[in-house]
Amino acid sequence: MRFLCDEMLQGLGRWLRAAGYDTFIERGATPDRLLLERAVRERRYLVTRDRKLVEHRAAPGIVVLLRGNSLDCCIQELGTRLPVDWLHRPFTRCMLCNRPLLPIPPESRQALPADLQSRALAVVSCPCCGRWYWEGAHVRRMRARLARWREDAEAFRAPG
Repeated sequence: MRFLCDEMLQGLGRWLRAAGYDTFIERGATPDRLLLERAVRERRYLVTRDRKLVEHRAAPGIVVLLRGNSLDCCIQELGTRLPVDWLHRPFTRCMLCNRPLLPIPPESRQALPADLQSRALAVVSCPCCGRWYWEGAHVRRMRARLARWREDAEAFRAPG
């Protein structure tokens, strides 16, 4: 699954990226028609809270309208409409530009900050923006949150 989140759902879009989904996050006021065209062209679900988007001819099967205001409500609501696995491929995409992350080659480790060089951490980087990522406390907290959302979704879908 691939996603396009409108500007109202940027936070949800970042969490979809954290889960490993190819997610374009619209920044700025883009006309509805252009959002729909992009979603259709790139075969993405358009996730929005804009009720007017579902009125368009191209909306069925493309637009996922969420009504919740909080992130947790949106997560739960999205999970009722699509089989989102919050541990799909966690932390494999750049949180800024959505590109797949690549391992840093051994010869590039000397460019890392000294405290990272001294630890035996797997470090990955974005080939587009050059941002580095590694498994630190922040990522562990995020992974726990993704795991909780996955468990909640499984419990919700479980029969009985």
